[in-house]
Amino acid sequence: MKEFERKQLLERIERDSATVGADIPDEITVQGEEIELQSFVFEIKRRETIPRGERERVEQAKKNLRRERLQRKQRIEDNEVSYERGEELATAIIGIDRALNALEQLGAANIEQEAQTQETADRKRWMKFLQKALGHEDADSGTGRAGRSY
Repeated sequence: MKEFERKQLLERIERDSATVGADIPDEITVQGEEIELQSFVFEIKRRETIPRGERERVEQAKKNLRRERLQRKQRIEDNEVSYERGEELATAIIGIDRALNALEQLGAANIEQEAQTQETADRKRWMKFLQKALGHEDADSGTGRAGRSY
């Protein structure tokens, strides 16, 4: 592969808009294992939240995809492949980026939602603690000390 072709491929995969209109590959070999990437991403995105048991699986998949992307990019950078193979690698890298973007967006929404849920639960626990500490256990019902007059 000629130097300008290699640079062109590298620029293409690093372009911010590279994933626009790109497809997530149906299948891809990641770390020597064949993965049905498109169905995995769509399965995860279909759910509103990622169940706790699935989070580890999703995080591991993202880690493996990032590693595979780096290895494929390295092959282009090191000029180990023909231009045709470089084109295939670049297309696969862009597909990996598209899958990673989809998985990252889902993760961010869940993390924010989980943080908000946790904050609400913490606030409720704090209010119960304060009510109990101040002797207002049943302040809402009027049957606790708050409703009594001395």
